Amino acid sequence: MKHRKLSNTTTCPRSEKGTENMNHLLHECPVSVSSTPSRYRIFYCVLWVIWGDRNARMHKKVSKSGKEIVSLVSSYISELNEIEKRSPQISPTVSKWNNPLDQFVKINFDVAYDGRLCQSTVGIVARNSEGNVLLSCAEIHQQVASAFAAEALVCCKATQIGTDMQWPKIIIEGDSLSIIKKCKVKSPDKSLVGAYIHDIQQLLLKSRNCRFEYIPRISNSLAHILAIETLKKELYLVGNVPEYVEKKTERDRMREPD
Repeated sequence: MKHRKLSNTTTCPRSEKGTENMNHLLHECPVSVSSTPSRYRIFYCVLWVIWGDRNARMHKKVSKSGKEIVSLVSSYISELNEIEKRSPQISPTVSKWNNPLDQFVKINFDVAYDGRLCQSTVGIVARNSEGNVLLSCAEIHQQVASAFAAEALVCCKATQIGTDMQWPKIIIEGDSLSIIKKCKVKSPDKSLVGAYIHDIQQLLLKSRNCRFEYIPRISNSLAHILAIETLKKELYLVGNVPEYVEKKTERDRMREPD
């Protein structure tokens, strides 16, 4: 509505916090997050079954009635619930960013993507073994084809920063598992983000000790905050981060007890 000049705000009307987009609506809005796991399970299962029925109609010329779809959702959720009951309980892992080893610099990256405007905002932060910020970067990119391309672009940007700064030992860390996997493979990538992966591979030729690691989103929150908060201003800070993430930086710097 803002894009069509029907509104002058993009703030989420449910929580009155954050910019209203698809990712915020389903994953970040406090109202949505407050839903119970069982409600999430029903919601996503219904979406999955409806999408599957649509594809079956298009490609196999078969379809299910509304009652059959409801029955399939109910039986699948019952099956999931039974599997969950039989599964052994696993203690939750510590959801915290970990300091790199001595002499290593860890560069975390994340991205926020606006599909309507084909615009992405990136967040990058580099820290040493003490958790001190060496550099942070937040900028906006226009005409980005997809969220997948945005993830590849920001990973390439993080790698570029690492090689430009000439840090001898580097860890590039992000929460996009597919991009991290592609960066670990030395063979040519033929996917839609192949050009970005090729650029990353070329940059790695300039660095003797650089590796890529996956990190869950909840542990990658500093780079994530930088990305989602970058709406109009581009930031590139040496030895510091913006004021709105300083407290998060201090919490990350505190090591876990041995």
